[in-house]
Amino acid sequence: MKYSNPSNIALSMAVWLAQDDYDYVEKPNYISATSLLKSVRQLILTARINGAGEQRIDIATQIPNRMGTAFHDAIERAWKGNYKQSLESLGYPKRVIEAVRINPSLDELNDDIIPVWLEQRVEKEFKGWTIGGKFDMVLEYRLRDVKSTSTFTYMNKANDDKFRMQGSIYRWLNPERIRHDHMYIDYLFTDWSANMARANKDYPQQKILEYPILLKSVSETEQYVSSKLSALERYKDAPESELPECTEEELWRSEPVFKYYKNPNSMGRSTKNFDNQHDANLRLVEDGGVGIVVRVPGQVVACKYCAAYNSCKQKDKYLASGELII
Repeated sequence: MKYSNPSNIALSMAVWLAQDDYDYVEKPNYISATSLLKSVRQLILTARINGAGEQRIDIATQIPNRMGTAFHDAIERAWKGNYKQSLESLGYPKRVIEAVRINPSLDELNDDIIPVWLEQRVEKEFKGWTIGGKFDMVLEYRLRDVKSTSTFTYMNKANDDKFRMQGSIYRWLNPERIRHDHMYIDYLFTDWSANMARANKDYPQQKILEYPILLKSVSETEQYVSSKLSALERYKDAPESELPECTEEELWRSEPVFKYYKNPNSMGRSTKNFDNQHDANLRLVEDGGVGIVVRVPGQVVACKYCAAYNSCKQKDKYLASGELII
């Protein structure tokens, strides 16, 4: 991977951001659980770019990834290094502490132990592909995924479906280890505010929060994987113009805004913005019907972070319409 540093991040931090010790898998027809969540267009165009030669990535875009990796590494070290002392400090009895097994083999499993698997990579052959994935943690047969993110991600639930499918694929890959229908997201909020928590009951009430998500059934998950692989094979050599466009969900499009202008002849600044058509129209009626309501489509966000940005024509129409602002 090659990086650029257009924002002149200090060398002391740039070296950390440029470090990438992820254990990538280099084999034909391999696809990871996280890649299966991406759109067909993004996967195919990114593969073509990589095949044509390396491009430089702005190192600033790696900040969330490196922060997340640091949290994951610290949690893994805590469990592997000195978990017995930590559990004792938390008040767990000796019999419970002695029952814990870190990364046990499947042959070791029985009702007398408490299995804890950390960062285990598993691969599965399926329809001529190798599907692989490395989960964060499975504790007592329940999948857990650590997410260091903003409180906004939690509050608008925008990523719930993505987290659900990712967790479902991990269960599909690890049926012996993951046996529960729910997974847990362990949120670690990077912008949490105690004042906001006191003022808003919908705001996360803790800086670290456990959040349950119901997984897809194993059969639904396999159908999703099968469908994505079929699409990748079907469009592998298709020209860019024939690739299926990213969906609204894949674009991470925000909700539309309904702007009310009391004076249609002066539309430099809206009188008031609404998040739904009904309330905007109600205000229009209250003002005697002399104004106008303009629906502004939600902003497209995912394109900013897509590796195939320069090769994708879909994003051009959003740039032209103002739905994508770089």
